[in-house]
Amino acid sequence: MLRHLPKPSDPNLLLGIGTNDDAAIYRLNDEMALVQTVDVFTPIVDDPYQFGLIAAANALSDVYAKGGRPLLALNVVGFPRKLSLDILTEILRGGADKAAEAGVMIVGGHSIDDPEPKYGL
Repeated sequence: MLRHLPKPSDPNLLLGIGTNDDAAIYRLNDEMALVQTVDVFTPIVDDPYQFGLIAAANALSDVYAKGGRPLLALNVVGFPRKLSLDILTEILRGGADKAAEAGVMIVGGHSIDDPEPKYGL
């Protein structure tokens, strides 16, 4: 599927499309690079708070796997209107707690109406 996307030719792109990785790496200067990733999950546990913790930990692990140090994150949420917003609050609280534990600031994000809950960073 990805083979149909244009391949970036920027020499500072150290890791990107075509490597089957969960993150991209872009060189900012000789000593520093940016690791960028996004992960979104459907619930794998029944407890919304635990789901938020797990999803955030999985998302942050992609940065650690590339030797990076996560600093900022954006929430990504799909949530059905038919469910209580208390559930969404707990999912976001779990994600925020895991991010805070890692020293990561959640600085915004995006949400959509979705028939099935999804959450990630």
